[in-house]
Amino acid sequence: MAAPDNDRDGEYSDFVRVRFQLRQDDDGWPPVASEGVWAVPLGGDVVRLDNIPWFARNVASGDTFRTSTDSDGVRWAADKLAWSGNCTVRVIPFPDGALAGSRQAVLDAFAPLGVDGEGLQQYGIVALNIPPDADLGAVKRLLGQGVDDDWWDYEEGCIGQAWLSADPR
Repeated sequence: MAAPDNDRDGEYSDFVRVRFQLRQDDDGWPPVASEGVWAVPLGGDVVRLDNIPWFARNVASGDTFRTSTDSDGVRWAADKLAWSGNCTVRVIPFPDGALAGSRQAVLDAFAPLGVDGEGLQQYGIVALNIPPDADLGAVKRLLGQGVDDDWWDYEEGCIGQAWLSADPR
C-alpha cells in the first residue's frame, strides 16, 4: 500500500480524508467517536481507501465507498460499494509479553507472510492488512500462536469467507 506523500503544506496531495462514524461500547472502546482514513478520489462521491483503518469495523484498505460531505466540508463514508478482498486484523501486543509490546516486532513477524501494517503508539495497537493472496492459514496460525504464547491479543476487523475457511493447522 502506498503511503501518501506530504506536500509542503502538510496535506496529502491527490488524497482525501474520509471519516467513519464509530460506535463506542460501554467501556468507551474504541477510544474515538470517528476515524479518518486516507482515500483516493475515483470521481464524484466515490473513493478507494488507501490505508488501514484502526477502529472502523468491516472496512479494509482498498475498499470502495460512496461518501457524503457535511456542511462543514467533512467527507463521511456512506455506502460500501466494493470490498477489496483485503482483511483487516488488529493486534495489541502485551507490554509484559515476549515482544515487550513492540509494534514493530508484530509487523516484523507478519512481513514474511506478505502482510503489512501500521502501528499506532497512542493506543499500542497494530492494524494488519492481509491481502487475499496471502497464506491465510499461516497468518491465522501465527495469530493463534501469539495468543497462546501471551504475545498479543487480536480482533478481526474485516474478514471474508476465505479467511473463515482457512485452516490454521
